[in-house]
Amino acid sequence: MKQFIYVDNAATTKLDIDAFEAMKPYLLEEYGNASQPYSFARKPKQALKEARAIIAQCINADPEEIFFTSGGTESDNWAIKGSAFSDTQKRAIITSQIEHHAILRSCEDIEKMGYPVAYLPVTKEGIVTAEALESVITPTTRLVSVMLANNEIGTIEPINELCKIAHQNGALFHTDAVQAVGHIQIDVKKLGVDLLSASAHKFNGPKGIGFLYIKKGTPITSYTSGGAQEFGMRAGTENFASIVGMAVALKKNCDTITENTRHIEAMESQLLDGLSSAGLDFVRNGSNERVPGNISLSFKNADGEALLHRLDLMGICVSTGAACDTVNTRVSHVLNAIGLKQEYSNGTIRITLSASNTQENVTAIISALRIILLQGRI
Repeated sequence: MKQFIYVDNAATTKLDIDAFEAMKPYLLEEYGNASQPYSFARKPKQALKEARAIIAQCINADPEEIFFTSGGTESDNWAIKGSAFSDTQKRAIITSQIEHHAILRSCEDIEKMGYPVAYLPVTKEGIVTAEALESVITPTTRLVSVMLANNEIGTIEPINELCKIAHQNGALFHTDAVQAVGHIQIDVKKLGVDLLSASAHKFNGPKGIGFLYIKKGTPITSYTSGGAQEFGMRAGTENFASIVGMAVALKKNCDTITENTRHIEAMESQLLDGLSSAGLDFVRNGSNERVPGNISLSFKNADGEALLHRLDLMGICVSTGAACDTVNTRVSHVLNAIGLKQEYSNGTIRITLSASNTQENVTAIISALRIILLQGRI
């Protein structure tokens, strides 16, 4: 039987079985609409309340600061556009050059409407520095949006430091935490952020559901017009089953972060040591502060796209460039922003390990890369 090794967990994760079991009653039995006043709606209504409280506790927020969305893309769009549209003065927004396209394209949208947007450069490690932000921000800046962890290279940004600079200048601060929630400890109060985006399928929850944390008092317009769901801020009947599954998956990941990190980091070391011992010429992208398991590797004079397909034929799933932009096979905007040399950037793949991966998986990946890169012509 052909092996199957999935190491593209930054793209999506396997649905946790406990999350799935928690979802089933709200798909098959307790399918009432929580907005209705009759008794059949009570269990979905209570489930919604409990899930909101669980998620809030996981990031040290208040339940009424959690707003359910369809995922990270919607949460990012809401944060950028909702903040902009609540500002009659059309003040500037600052973001970074290495944000997810959900942020970058939202910023492009509002630029067309007359809102100024500045794009901060990053270091070769992918870090947005305090100096970079201070050189651009002014007392009239409306919002700063910098991701907590980069999806391609795993770099964790100094959000608390950047947030303080934003607030000192009277600006709001948003962070796209899609790659971080459920994988590192997050406390919104310690971070100091006003807005935070998350997506369930990145931490073993179902696809099509996420949330936006909105700190009390943060000025922002509603996302959709209609009913009074989500405290009147996002109209539309809630996806109760997926919300319940998201809460279960997030709590389970947060409860096991320490042991998961230990296991994943051991596999990281095994992989990097194995590739180095094989004599392969590569660089690992990102800073020393990274999300556990996010491994961006650039092999000298290789073809990342061909490498991905060769690994796929061997039953190993990785990604190259940004998985959310598979049509575009050019070097990603993130690798360009960190200034990676072309002889390496063209040969980039991203391996993202999870707690469900094993040392045997890593051994097989090392063996496959040795065969392809040393014996083949990639």
